[in-house]
Amino acid sequence: MKWQTAIDDYASYLKLERGLSKNTIDSYTRDLEKLIDYLTQNEIQVTPLTISNEQIKEFVYTISKMVSARSQARIISGLRSFFSYLVFDNLRDTNPTDLLESPKIGLKLPDTLSEKEINSLIDSIDLSHPQGERNRTILETLYSCGLRVSEVITLRMSDLFFEEGFIRVIGKGNKERFIPIHKRAQKLIKLYIETNRRYIEAQKGFEDTLFLNRRGKGLTRQMIFIILKNVAESIGLHKKISPHTFRHSFATHLLKNGADLRAIQQMLGHESITTTEVYVHLDRTYLKDVLETYHPRR
Repeated sequence: MKWQTAIDDYASYLKLERGLSKNTIDSYTRDLEKLIDYLTQNEIQVTPLTISNEQIKEFVYTISKMVSARSQARIISGLRSFFSYLVFDNLRDTNPTDLLESPKIGLKLPDTLSEKEINSLIDSIDLSHPQGERNRTILETLYSCGLRVSEVITLRMSDLFFEEGFIRVIGKGNKERFIPIHKRAQKLIKLYIETNRRYIEAQKGFEDTLFLNRRGKGLTRQMIFIILKNVAESIGLHKKISPHTFRHSFATHLLKNGADLRAIQQMLGHESITTTEVYVHLDRTYLKDVLETYHPRR
């Protein structure tokens, strides 16, 4: 079996069987291509079915000199998943990554912004610009609903249930969830639709897409990053931020204001509560206040 054939079959499995997004699948396959490049450069003639544990170890040892411990751990995880798929499909008897040890990495806490910084970013958008109303609405929606960037660019007008106070989101793995939406975000979305969206001629296939570019097509992830970068520069905010920073800030602010962790998990669309629990580590002052307020011996 050739490497490219195995990778193509694996990508189809990730999409059809596990329901992973294109971005996630691309990340998995890129790491496999690093292994193929290593084998090619070192003239090692093996296939996905014959590569050994020692050869995988040599690759990991080589790549560890060029990437961070976190990247190394991700690559090992990706390789383990790929070879597990081959074993599952009865193409291999053993997984050559079974004895590999991932490097120990510390807990990486997500970056957050204060409520004041969030408000400054949103309020500083130039509404005289043709796309100003749209950009302000995008940032407000990211923050108010804690959306992933992929979720906000695929949001449809038919996903808006304002009378019920919810929006429908299709998240990772094509999983649907309903998220309560704040009245401020509702107001800005309605204003954007009335003053901007309705005058853009949507291209075929984008008739229902909420946020459009000037040509009537959906926005890209990169465009949202650029919008946010430009806004941050305009107010002199010297922090490395991304659309995901808004999502982290949304969860952190809810937690600090007393929201239940399980409710935050449902709104964020986390499959496991342990993913949401990272926010508990963000603010030890909050934990101290909780102890003093709710401890039975307070």
